[in-house]
Amino acid sequence: MIRRAPSLTEQAKSLIKQRILNAEFDEGRIPSETDLAQELGVSRTTIRDALSRLELEGTVMRRQGAGTFVNEASLQIHTRLEEIWYYEAMLQAHGYTPSNRIIGVEQQPAGDELAADLNLSPGAEVLIVKKLFLADGEPMIFTVNHIPVQLITGPYTNTDFEQPIDHFLAAACQQELTHYLSEIVPLVAPDWLAGLLNLPQEKNALISFEEIGYNQNNEPILKARSCFRDDLLRLRLIRRNSVL
Repeated sequence: MIRRAPSLTEQAKSLIKQRILNAEFDEGRIPSETDLAQELGVSRTTIRDALSRLELEGTVMRRQGAGTFVNEASLQIHTRLEEIWYYEAMLQAHGYTPSNRIIGVEQQPAGDELAADLNLSPGAEVLIVKKLFLADGEPMIFTVNHIPVQLITGPYTNTDFEQPIDHFLAAACQQELTHYLSEIVPLVAPDWLAGLLNLPQEKNALISFEEIGYNQNNEPILKARSCFRDDLLRLRLIRRNSVL
């Protein structure tokens, strides 16, 4: 499967953001569009679009008549909730050494709700992949992915799921995961999950993401739930006034 290369705007955004994280800009002032365009070898339009995306996510701020500056508050955010992250990279960004463990891989008929979410006929088979992510050896995130069996066109083994799920979708299903529709849901962990995540006895509340993943044609190809230990992994975001 041929994967699309990042656009020039995305590449410029990533390079500017890395320089921000490296604290390369004096007093947090971003160079002019002209200077950045010359440094990166792209057009001013590309730089303007890249800065607009960084402003939209809260990484930079534009001050009328003064220029563009780093938003210092954004440096406290290790994981942007609006972006698709590999959980190993998320844990690494929080200062942990990540690892993962496959808990189970099985095939089952989809219930009515799952079938509806994935545009399947009731009872259609789905592959269920359960996985545990660890930080410095401590259980941190539990995930369950449901993949329609009818999408699987190539051979696979359980060890394939040690890689991020989009790798499996690309290799075995010829599908590109482009975006998720996500819902943040509080969850009281049942006993088996509390034990799996090694939760303290007095704390069984989790944050969970319930998500449906889509391909480039906006077709559902995956349903997932991710459960996070928020006593050790804090997720932050920047909220701003709406522009009216």
